[in-house]
Amino acid sequence: MTVMVASDLDRTLIYSAAALGLTMPDARAPRLLCVEVHESRPLSFMTETAAGLLTALGDAAVFVPTTTRSRKQYQRINLPGPLPTYAICANGGHLLVDGVTDRDWHVDVQRRLAAACAPLAEIEDHLAAIGDPLWVRKQRVAEDLFAYLVVERELTPDSWVAELTGWAAERGWTVSLQGRKLYAVPGPLTKSAAVREVARRTGADLTLAAGDSLLDADLLL
Repeated sequence: MTVMVASDLDRTLIYSAAALGLTMPDARAPRLLCVEVHESRPLSFMTETAAGLLTALGDAAVFVPTTTRSRKQYQRINLPGPLPTYAICANGGHLLVDGVTDRDWHVDVQRRLAAACAPLAEIEDHLAAIGDPLWVRKQRVAEDLFAYLVVERELTPDSWVAELTGWAAERGWTVSLQGRKLYAVPGPLTKSAAVREVARRTGADLTLAAGDSLLDADLLL
């Protein structure tokens, strides 16, 4: 039986120093393995125990990293174990095969988004128009597929998020606030769609998934 395991990365499998939550006494903290370096600084970690288990998992199943990260951000990560044949980036917008973008998949994603959703430029313009500098710190676009804001969570009004969510839904987009990031993502752009494609290609009999955020919800249902 072929088993496929699709796992989110940040806060599911790997953790920044801030996200580790090392609340125990220092002497009892787990040994850590650095798996991401950015601009010569260690950025993400996993425990040595998790690293060993992931290596064993890669030998026993089809392991598929499944992330909202861009391809460039994903490729900074150096996970232990066998190099995954498949990886899903940009919330399903890019399917990597042996580290290379599957162009046919990406073209199909773009076609589906164009048919069902308002263009990204309209979303960008609206976010720029309604964002208050009091709580919006940055506005970014990922892989020309979706947009996100970096916000001061405690200053961001719930009513503002709700109004934006309704406006976006009328245009085929979803909005989710996760930590300090507010994501605006086209409805059809999902991790689960890409996972189904990998399952089809690998002939997986069983698919298991792991995630921690609202953008993982469709993957887990």
